[in-house]
Amino acid sequence: MPDSTGPLHRPRLTVIGVGADGRLDETAAALVRDAEVLLGGRRHLAAVPEVAGQTRLPWPSPLAEGLPAMLDEVRGRRVVALASGDPLLSGVGTTLVRILGADGVRILPAVSSPALARARMGWSAEESVVVTLVGRHEARLLREVAPGRRLLLLTSGPETPAIVAGLLVETGNPDAAITLLGDLGSPGESRVTRTAREWADTPSDEVPALHVLAVEIPATSTGWTSSWVAGLPDDVFENDGQLTRRDLRASALARLRPAPGQHLWDVGAGAGSVGIEWLRAHPACRTTAVEADPARAARIARNAVRLGVPDLRVVEGRAPGALADLDAPDAVFVGGGASRPGVLDACLSALRPGGRLVAHGVTLETEQVLADAFRTHGGELTRIAVETARPVGAFTGWTPARTVTQWSLGL
Repeated sequence: MPDSTGPLHRPRLTVIGVGADGRLDETAAALVRDAEVLLGGRRHLAAVPEVAGQTRLPWPSPLAEGLPAMLDEVRGRRVVALASGDPLLSGVGTTLVRILGADGVRILPAVSSPALARARMGWSAEESVVVTLVGRHEARLLREVAPGRRLLLLTSGPETPAIVAGLLVETGNPDAAITLLGDLGSPGESRVTRTAREWADTPSDEVPALHVLAVEIPATSTGWTSSWVAGLPDDVFENDGQLTRRDLRASALARLRPAPGQHLWDVGAGAGSVGIEWLRAHPACRTTAVEADPARAARIARNAVRLGVPDLRVVEGRAPGALADLDAPDAVFVGGGASRPGVLDACLSALRPGGRLVAHGVTLETEQVLADAFRTHGGELTRIAVETARPVGAFTGWTPARTVTQWSLGL
């Protein structure tokens, strides 16, 4: 059996995590001195002693687009890269592994910023959650808001505290305690605690560029929509009536079965409620919402931001044509347009192995299409009738909603 530690199996690149103080242990310092090429941010490159004959290259900008060419340029040489803290935590290490493969990259992490932040706050890992906002929309934090919840936010710039605070104020949590932990692990480490209401007016020039935000939501908070079980109240979705209602949405999502990393097509998305709740089930879930009406497409995007899943992708177009170039789905929800020729066939043919499909219909024409699909493909055909108590004069009676026919199929 070949020696897996031999020269042919050695990583092409070593990534060294560096703390805010810039210090390296003996092993890391020796690797830096021995490198023919040293990569890193300008701050990291300036923090280590010069080495005669060593090539030093700052990361390209934009990173993802420029990095493959840079790595090709230094191929075959001893290459070391410097990164902040744990390079695999919202760091360049993840990008390098994606390009070179896990066998092509050796990672030597330093203490991560969340570990330092938890130590300063006295928060255990089990009682807090890390949310990265580095290169991401700040509204991602809203998915995690709940009474008494502790959040560690990894940030990307001095503007972030005011943006985060504004989101918390807008969603009913002005008294959330936000602690800014600046330059963690360095001699100039700082700590400032204010309410969200106070941070919202803080100018960015008063904020250190390198910081982590520790957010604690009051235990008495009523400003939250963080239930990860399907069936958010209908009124949290801006809509024009084209909305998959709460009970039907819960039924559909139970059959769609969201799973981490999986991709949903929400076809004829209306207000986007099914796709949004799919995303809220886990941070790694993905949704592409397909909607022909421009006003509704814009409304879906607004709903996604307000409910903490701003990464939802909206495609403006009509199925089946709009489905042609989309990434293959693990699940499909057809909330509108199931009776249009070719829609169900396109969705079924696109599904990955193990995929699930749920389609709803309220008209006789769509019901016939779903009945035919059931006869052809099997699955489950269900009629769902929901009645809600409403005033009838001085009394109370049942008001029925339109009965919905639901066809679901698991491949």
